[in-house]
Amino acid sequence: MNWWIYLIEGVVSIIVFTCAIMIPLCKNPVWWIHDYPADIQEKYFETHERIPTKPFSATVFLKKSFAVILCLALFLGFSVLAGARSFLSAFLSSYGLWLLIDWYDCFFLDWVLFANVKRIRLPGTEDMDKEYHQKKYHFVHSVIGMALGLIPCLICGVIVMLIF
Repeated sequence: MNWWIYLIEGVVSIIVFTCAIMIPLCKNPVWWIHDYPADIQEKYFETHERIPTKPFSATVFLKKSFAVILCLALFLGFSVLAGARSFLSAFLSSYGLWLLIDWYDCFFLDWVLFANVKRIRLPGTEDMDKEYHQKKYHFVHSVIGMALGLIPCLICGVIVMLIF
């Protein structure tokens, strides 16, 4: 493994992830409504039309599935570029990037930006400071994300194993 390439890939992954989250969120916070805490969603739906927000609703499932497939493709390319030539090296490099992004999402995007940037609050929920500062909610979802990340990263490892 080339650690300098891996470090650059980590920075690139964070930049790409931040853009993929923040650009749609700033343009239309409702795009990510399924990732907001339930009490914020309920307050929003008091004055707006209800849309699907359950994890296995078609809209949410499609968004999340597309993101996982995109991550698999990027991590596969990143693993090979960094020099992964075995199942273990590909799995560990891809899962390392997954964890980096997962923790960055939780501890910076969710705990700092999501909690404090008024522009990304849902219309009608701007005054819900306490609800936007729910660290436990975001931490639990980060742990769920860590578990879900095993799937594309294991697949990445298998593909590298089969190719090399």
